[in-house]
Amino acid sequence: MTLLWNAESLWEDLEPLLPGLSIEVVADAVSTNTTLLERARASGADDSGNDLALVRRSRESAAFGHRAADVLPCLLVAEHQTGGRGRLGRAWASARGASLTFSLSLPLAAADWSGLSLAVGVALADALDAGSTAPRIGLKWPNDLWLLDGAGAGRKLGGILIESVAVGDQRLAVVGVGLNVLPQPAGTPSGLTHGYGCLQEIDAGLSAPAALGVVARPLVQALLDFQRDGFAPFAHRFAARDLLRGQAVTTTLADLPHGVADGVGPDGALRVRVPDGTVRSVSSGEVSVRLQGPAEETPC
Repeated sequence: MTLLWNAESLWEDLEPLLPGLSIEVVADAVSTNTTLLERARASGADDSGNDLALVRRSRESAAFGHRAADVLPCLLVAEHQTGGRGRLGRAWASARGASLTFSLSLPLAAADWSGLSLAVGVALADALDAGSTAPRIGLKWPNDLWLLDGAGAGRKLGGILIESVAVGDQRLAVVGVGLNVLPQPAGTPSGLTHGYGCLQEIDAGLSAPAALGVVARPLVQALLDFQRDGFAPFAHRFAARDLLRGQAVTTTLADLPHGVADGVGPDGALRVRVPDGTVRSVSSGEVSVRLQGPAEETPC
């Protein structure tokens, strides 16, 4: 399968927002997040004493833009990932053409990183679901996109993995995105053979390169907005797509086994109302939340 990514046009569109941006498309990668993190960690110094990352360009890479150092923004797309990772170390499998897998790295000087994965989810969902009268894509706290089948019900459409690394006096954010574009091949070892959705259920003509073209600029703009304003401007947009709100949930926290999801706080923490009526806040690093009932009968 030949995929036409139009990377040069994409670079021309995005580089004014992210000066110094490079865009690379590779046929295969273990994990785009891992690749960008490793580049950032393999740092040296130039003649002026500035910390630079050693760049090992892939021979099969179609690269646009000039990256002098890996503190500069980079959008890395892999047509196929062999060891993609999700939150809490979960595997994320992908098939060439059937999935869109990419990572965007950029220096991020946000005063508070809380709620970043929610803001990214909002940007992706709004871009992919533009023009619909009712949301077709829901957001499952803290980092999943679901194709909605009804209130509190749906199938996993994609996931977000955000990692960071210190490079000199800057912190580099690596925002990884995986989206199911086509129905996944039978036997795909992703845990999603049942209970998944794909973008072609929304737009039958959408390909992986076309999906990247839809989400790339909104994602970049969302990250710049988040750096300036934090999560607050995204809160009402997240609420409109909140899959968990009003749903009975269970958590892995020993002192919070179950409750009812009650939206998110101003910092993006999940609010859970417990049987005595009090509301507890749960941060994204503490817990995996699963819906009770039929929506979770199949793996996601």
